[in-house]
Formats: sequence, structure tokens, C-alpha cells
Amino acid sequence: MRRFLFTTLTLLICFFSVNAQKTTITNLEVDKLISPLGLDNKNPDFSWIIKSEDYDVVQTHYQIFVATDEIFSKNSLVWDSGKVSSDESVYVNYLGKELAYDTQYFWTVKVWTNKSKRSSQSKVSSWKTGLMDNQNWKSNWITVNNEDMTSPKIPYFINDFRVDSKIISANLYITSRGVYEAHINGKRIGDAILTPGWTSYSNRIQYQAYDVMEMLLTGENRIGVILADGWYRNFRQNRKNRIVDYGERTSFISELIISYEDGRKESIIDEKNWSYNFGPILSSSIYNGESVDMNLKNSKWSFPGHKNKNSKKAKTASRYKGFIDYTRNEMIKKREVLSAKELIITPSGDKVIDFGQNLVGWVKFKSALPKGTEVKLYHAEVLDKKGEFYTTNLRKAEQKNTFILNGDEDQIYEPVFTFQGFRYLKIEGIDKINIKDFKAVAIYSDMEFTGQLTTSNKLINQLQQNIQWGQRGNFLDVPTDCPQRDERLGWTGDAQAFFNTAGFNMDVKNFFDKWLIDLTYDQRSDGAVPGVVPHNNYLGPNDSEGLEGNFGRTGWADAATIIPWNSFLIYGDKETLERQYLSMKKWIGFMTKNSINNLFQKRDHWGDWLFFSRDDDNSGVSAVTSKKLIAQAFYCYSTKLLIKAAKVLDYKDDLKVYSELYQKILKAFNDEFVTKNGMLISDSQTSYVLALQFDLLSKKNREIAVERLIDNINDYGHLTTGFLGTPFLCHVLSDNGKHAKAIELLLRKEYPSWLYPVTKGATTIWERWNGIKPDGSFQYPSMNSFNHYAYGAIGEWMYANLMGLKINENYPGFKRFTIKPLFDKNFVNIDGSFKSSYGKIAVAWSRKNGKLQLTIEIPANTSSDVILNKPSDGSWKLENPKLISKILSKEENKQKTLLLLGSGKYNFSFVAN
Repeated sequence: MRRFLFTTLTLLICFFSVNAQKTTITNLEVDKLISPLGLDNKNPDFSWIIKSEDYDVVQTHYQIFVATDEIFSKNSLVWDSGKVSSDESVYVNYLGKELAYDTQYFWTVKVWTNKSKRSSQSKVSSWKTGLMDNQNWKSNWITVNNEDMTSPKIPYFINDFRVDSKIISANLYITSRGVYEAHINGKRIGDAILTPGWTSYSNRIQYQAYDVMEMLLTGENRIGVILADGWYRNFRQNRKNRIVDYGERTSFISELIISYEDGRKESIIDEKNWSYNFGPILSSSIYNGESVDMNLKNSKWSFPGHKNKNSKKAKTASRYKGFIDYTRNEMIKKREVLSAKELIITPSGDKVIDFGQNLVGWVKFKSALPKGTEVKLYHAEVLDKKGEFYTTNLRKAEQKNTFILNGDEDQIYEPVFTFQGFRYLKIEGIDKINIKDFKAVAIYSDMEFTGQLTTSNKLINQLQQNIQWGQRGNFLDVPTDCPQRDERLGWTGDAQAFFNTAGFNMDVKNFFDKWLIDLTYDQRSDGAVPGVVPHNNYLGPNDSEGLEGNFGRTGWADAATIIPWNSFLIYGDKETLERQYLSMKKWIGFMTKNSINNLFQKRDHWGDWLFFSRDDDNSGVSAVTSKKLIAQAFYCYSTKLLIKAAKVLDYKDDLKVYSELYQKILKAFNDEFVTKNGMLISDSQTSYVLALQFDLLSKKNREIAVERLIDNINDYGHLTTGFLGTPFLCHVLSDNGKHAKAIELLLRKEYPSWLYPVTKGATTIWERWNGIKPDGSFQYPSMNSFNHYAYGAIGEWMYANLMGLKINENYPGFKRFTIKPLFDKNFVNIDGSFKSSYGKIAVAWSRKNGKLQLTIEIPANTSSDVILNKPSDGSWKLENPKLISKILSKEENKQKTLLLLGSGKYNFSFVAN
């Protein structure tokens, strides 16, 4: 069902073609992945999208078939769901026979709609199970021998095997403590990089699955594995000068399982045959870059029969005590390739290439310089005030790649196991630089872009691009805070602040499901959540059940409740809530246990990180918000989210317990932090924003808070919020009838504002409002990231208000949603879209000669409430009251309610008096 709510408007409704069109079933996904390999879920879920150019299309029934062959023969059928009366087309659980390991399954779905008595059937899709159980790993972990354990050189492992029978499938399963790249018979396996990614290494490591059947030869074959430190064994020092790593020895484990035509299935690799040698990579580090001598390159190292000189017998590594888990998320891959924009000679004579975009990845280049020439590539995000190459903000991260050239004119030079955050490249070793020889390769997790938003304001368009580029650069398997300095960690506060914006920009469901699992593993037994996930001792070890340290800081630890709930709202998957529910409870339990008189008592928090402040602040104009107020506000908010989750999951006992707790901690908040006249004790923007967003105030005090918030903004003339207040600021203003003030803040160009960095040439979101001061200098040179997505959380507000797409909490996953554009006069046009789990939602409007033209596209099997507010500068006249029979209307509170059934593409035109 689809509802449209309208105020009194001049309304001309123009419907596109209403002729019946063929319905197609597309976008078949298993666990939100297209044809995944190595899926160990014993009860995966199925999703599909219904596409039709017809109107009012709603699914009435579905029937799913799963089999072990593509023709769905009787003997191969493992599940026939039967014809199910349901409109559900996402997350339909498999309920068939037990799935076997290392097996390909095919599936298709029939769909019936209200428009046809005949069904529409999808094409056949498939997925492959993996090893399903740690017991199916028959091999041991493989590593270098003891004398090479501390060598910085990167080992190249090989193992030879024979295939003499006809095979019907061959699948490689592999993972590592470290990062790996695998080859068979001279060819690289797959296109993912930095595999297996980064997890809570002490608890679990994800493995990858590859179909390698077409790579195998009859007779002799060779598998090769290159193994580097990656995130597992990095020697970056933390703040207390301790080595940060998970283990002193890298290793890998693999199974190559072949199924033969005669029915046999075996793991073909003999682990005793592994040997290794060192290759061209002399050293590799996530933070410091890579050093490569291309004269040591042996292009035939993984070819069968090729002799590797000085090879050494590999050693069996210690048993892994954690769990080898299947990969449930998209892997890191090479994405965009950018050309160089300009060659700059700095005042000191450095040769610097500008790629025009701050990105994360590396530079590849070609050169015809003589063999033995050493080329050094340094990476930086900005140039300083004098135009010099600026690397102070990298701290201890070198971000340097070194190549010793082999003189081959066709050679492409690029690193393998590292990445850099940069826009500018300083080159040493090449006198005459042709910028056409250099390309920047962007890498990030291979998620689908789901949202786009363009407007008539070029600065806002650049802001939107900056937000998305910041997400690209920081979503490398883990949602990191920054991609350049000696940090690059999964800060929980940054992630929760940005999650909703991330969910509009990309399909981040699997990405965050994977990360939340690691959060649960790294959560302490007392419920305290670390500030970074995966936890790697950057801020101190997990060796205490006390209150101090990196654990249990509100606004950060609340990622345990905020992200699961918002993921449920965006994607509609109850399993995310079920899986994370215990973690949510444990975090609430930690706060409750450490409360006195229902006030959370943890002594140290990060508070509203990087709020507006001034040096030499003798008059006290810095926007300081009480950390205790913030802590109690998030205690209330997280408890409310737990109550909502309990209601969705029908946990009645918990619903009662936490509802009673909530009333106590809410009262404690008001008793402690709200004066009798309705002022909050900090009287800052963030304090009012949190109290209003989390609905912590009485109706009377809410009205006071809104006015005090507006007064505060007017007194400063700008926003003053930090990481915790900024994501909600414009939402609170809009939700309380202050759209004009939200727009004013959005469009402000002076410091501090979202557009100030844009006016300074930013191409990603800055960590600080004043990353570069108006005079071009740096106020905080060593802690100054120019690719830090937290303040990009404004993106959600822009989707929800400029485009007008809002989540309906009663119908999660955009099964039913609201469209309510602002039509603000500062914009001539807005064009936005979002690909939900049900299909594309699009909203476009333009203003010309006093008229507004609005086009809305709604996917099949969903519904939408469209609310168009009456302009403040005049009334609207209904020009053409004719409505098709599917629209019902009634007047209520000066609003015309229009009810539509089903899907379609609609065009509306409004003319003002």
C-alpha cells in the first residue's frame, strides 16, 4: 500500500504509461551477496527485487526452489518452499535439507503479484558452501623456518601437485595470519586484495573461497602463496611505546578440494611439500609502505616445473586457537583509477604530482629508466601554506614506497600489501617526469553504491562527493577513522556517528555485520566496549575489568546499540538484531553496574570530541559540554534502543525490565542536568541536541531547549558541535520546525562549517573544522587528518531533507517510507536516489518561473507516504483535481491525504498563487 499526504497545493498529477508491463525478478542475493563462494551459513536467506513499469505491483506469493543442478531435477532438489502467501521479498530463510560442505547450489524463485494470476520466474542463480566447520580444515598452518621469522623480506611459498582424473569442481579455501596473495600455474587467484582482511585476530579469522577449476591443468600443477605482515604483525608503536601486533609469526592455511567425475572428493595439497623463497618485496608494512627490487622478480615462480633457486622447506606453524570463519562481507578491491592532474615544483624543489583527489590506495607507474634506478614515492594529503609537501600529520607512518627498477619498458610498478592516504605524490629518483606515466589506484571494500544526490549548489555537490570519497577511503574491511597516519583504526564513535550516512551511500550491511561480530568478540566480559574494533592495544591492553582505559566510553561504546538498530532500520534484517542483542544487553549492563542513583559514573570519556574551541580562551567561549551529561544521555539512548530491539524480537521479559530501568535513568538525567527553568547545565549546542534527539525532556522543557539551541547558534553565529553532537544537529532543527536554521548552517562557508573545507579545496571530509586555518596554516600539525568521515554525517540529513527520503521505523528496510522534500528556495533543483533492498527510490524536483516539478519513482512491493509542506510565502491552488481511481483523498488538519496502492513513477507539478 502506498500513501501520499499533501497540504493544500496547486497539484497537477501526470502519470506515465499505465499499460500493463512484464514483471521481472532480478538481483537475486544470498545473504545479501550475489552468487557468493564459501558461504557457511546453514540457513542462508534469499532476497530478490521485483521490477515492473506497471503501477500498483505488490507481491502476493513466492515459491523458491533450491537444487544441486541447474535443471532442478527431482533427485537434486533440496528445497521447494511451496507456494507461500507473503509479500516478503527480502531475507526469506532457507528451510530445506541440510547443506553439504564444498557444494554448489542453484536457486530460482517464482513470484505472483496482484497484477497477474500467472507467476514470473527469475533466472537461475547459485552459491557455493565452504568448509562449513573447522573440522574440515585438514591441513596445518604453514610458515617460514625459525631463522627467517624476523626477516622483513616477503616469502613466496610453492607446492606442486598432480591432477590425473577428470574433475567437475575445484575450490581453494585459504586464509592467513597476515595478508596473502595466491597463485596457481602462473595466474593470480581472484581480484581481492589485502586478504583475508582484518578481524579480531585472537578470536577469529575469515577465510576466502575461490573457484579454481579453470586454472588447473591435467598433470603437474603448482600453487603459490605470497605472505606479508598486513594488520596482523605491524610494528607501529602505540602511544606508550609498546609494539602493537597480534603475533610474531605470519602463517597461512589452505585446502584445495577437488571433486572428480567418478564421485571422489579429496583435499589435494600435501602440506609436507610446501617450500619457500624470497622474492622482490624486500619489506612491506601497512603504515610504512613497501620496498621492492624488481630485479629479483621471477615471473615464473608459480609455474609448474619451474626451479626456484635457494628454496627452503616451510615449517608448520602453531595451531590457531581462534575460529576460522567464512567471509560474510565484500572484500577490498581496486576500484577507480585516477590520472595525474598537475606536476608541481615546490619552493624547495620537490617534484610533486597532484592527482586532484584525496584517496586511499597507491600509485602505479611505468618508467624506461635504466636497470637499478631507485625511485622513492612519498604520499601526502595537502601542501602547506608555503606550498611544500606536508607530512607532519603522518606522525610515525612513513607512507613511502621504494622501487628498484629492472629497466623493462613494459614494467608496471605498484605495491601489493600496503596502502596510502594521499592526494599528492613526491617523487625522488626521476629527473624528467611525465605525469601520464603515473596513475592513482583507489582501493576499498567492494560494496555497491546505493545513494546519489546532486543539487543546483556546486558547493553542496562537492560536499556530497567529499562525504562519499571519505567513505571510500576509510572503508577498507574496517570502518577506520583515517587512512594515512600511524592510526587507521576502527574507532567505534566515528563509526556510529557516520553509520546512517554510510548506509545511504553504499550497501554497508555485510560490511558492518562483519565488524559488529568483531565488536562482540572484543567486548569485555563485563560488557565494556573498546574504543577501537578490532581491538589491538593501540590505547592500552585489555587487561582490566575496571572503569579506566580504552573501554566503556560513551558515544564510542554505544556503537554496540546504535549501529545494530540503525542497520535494522535501513536493511530490515532481524538477524542483525538477534545476533547483536546480547552484546547490546551487556553494554547496558556495564553502565547499570557502574551507576550510582541511576547516574552512570565512569570517570573518563572522550566527550564531544573536537567541538568548537579557541586558544587562550580566557572568556570561556569554547563550546564545552559536560561529559557526565553526555554519558547519561547516551545511557538513556542506548537503553531506549535496547527496548526497541526487545520489542521487535518479542522478548517480553526484557521489555518490561528495561522499560522500568529507562524511566529511572531518564528521571536521573532530568534531576541532575536540567534546571527548574529548563536550562541544561552545559547550555551548549551539543547538550540540547542530544537531549532533543534522544527525547529526554518534558514537552515544556523541549520547547525551552529548542529556543535555547537557536539562541546559542545565533550567539555564536555558527555550529559548535563535535563528533557526538554534529550528526544530530540539523535533524533536531528540522524535526522542531527550524528548517531555515538547518539550511543556514549547511550553506555557511566560513569557519566553522561543512562548506568551509570545500572553499579551501577539500576533496574529502576533514577531522577538524579548522584543519587548515583561513591563513593557510595548521593549528594542530601532528593530529590533523584530511580524510576523516565523522563530520560527513550531515549526508544523512541531506538525503532525508533535500531529497526528502525518510525511514519509517514501523516498516524497516524501506518496505514503507516517507518522502518529504524541503523545496528550500536556496536550491533550484535536487536530484537524488537510493537503492533499497526492494529497488530504486528516486526523487527529483526543480523550480522554474514559480512552478515546482516533482518526480518520484517508487519500487514495486513497497509503499510511501509523501508529505509536501505548504510554502511559507504563499498558498497553493489546486489546478487539476482529477485523480485516478486508485487515489483516495480526504481533508485533515489542512492536509490532503492521498492513498495509492503499489508502485510506479509519478510526476507532480505545483503552481503558486
